[in-house]
Amino acid sequence: MLKPTSPNSSGISRLSSPFLSGTNRVTLQMLQLLLALVPAVIGIVYFFGPSVLITMALAIVVALLAEALMLKLRNRPLKPFLTDGSAIVTAALLAIALPPLAPWWLVTTGILFAIIFAKHLYGGLGYNPFNPAMVAYVVLLISFPLEMTTWLPVTTLSEQPLNFESTFQMIFTGQVSSGIAIDSLSGATPLDAMKTQIGLLQNPADIMQQPLFGLFSGKGWEWINILFIIGGLYLLYRRVISWHIPTAMIVSLAIISGITWLVAPETTASPLFHLLSGGTMLGAFFIATDPITASTTVKGRLVFGAGVGLLTYIIRVWGGYPDGIAFAVILMNMLVPLIDYYTQPKVYGAK
Repeated sequence: MLKPTSPNSSGISRLSSPFLSGTNRVTLQMLQLLLALVPAVIGIVYFFGPSVLITMALAIVVALLAEALMLKLRNRPLKPFLTDGSAIVTAALLAIALPPLAPWWLVTTGILFAIIFAKHLYGGLGYNPFNPAMVAYVVLLISFPLEMTTWLPVTTLSEQPLNFESTFQMIFTGQVSSGIAIDSLSGATPLDAMKTQIGLLQNPADIMQQPLFGLFSGKGWEWINILFIIGGLYLLYRRVISWHIPTAMIVSLAIISGITWLVAPETTASPLFHLLSGGTMLGAFFIATDPITASTTVKGRLVFGAGVGLLTYIIRVWGGYPDGIAFAVILMNMLVPLIDYYTQPKVYGAK
């Protein structure tokens, strides 16, 4: 709040510090990010059940506890850092990226790694060179490939949809009271199914006719990605993010997938399939745009976003994992110093 003082000898009132008040800008940005995630979270609950809510609640609790522990060990004040919202956003993003019905210990391990190793070991918020949520995701994917590739099918396809109580039991015990285990409910993602069946020389157009797939992409996944777009547009409207990275990533992915699709439509999926599958729009608007780990120059953001889109496609089609968003973001995070060095605008007057 501005605090006026008594007039000085000249009769002019002065203002004393502090000159700025209110909610911290970082906190406001984090709140906007969480608000923008709401439409997609609702979509995930609709298509995959309430597991994401349980996973997110667990992830947030563990993240705040880990944040408090690390702040205490580093002799930092708790209140300003615990309330800035960064730990909650990391927890929310990782919870959304994890498979439905991910066991509690997998969620806990991922969050602890994200907060302790990927964030605080580098100095905390503002100093981490890599996106903590994506580092944790990659570590979990490499360390626990079976659990990380065990996905629940869309609720409408599942013969035994789980309610909130059954979902809670499945996450914390691995089975429900009736004895049903997670293996009997899980299946391949559309990205995984498309990649596997193309490898078996099946035509993508025929693959898309299977019940797992919708009009353009996996059933449910296309709508979830559209909801991420809506959240991303809100972030653009609120100027929390700029258009450069998401636009460059989407255009890059569309161009490379479009070229390969036009050249060999019998062995490659369509651009719309890639754009509306997996974590494409989550990565474009919520992960690659992380202001701490992404490029800081205008040209650099375009290069960064285009690189994420290109690497995502390469990993999806020729790599060992069905979705490459996390790997692509981390690889481009590594290149940020180089990108920023060569894309710095010229100083006015310099020759």
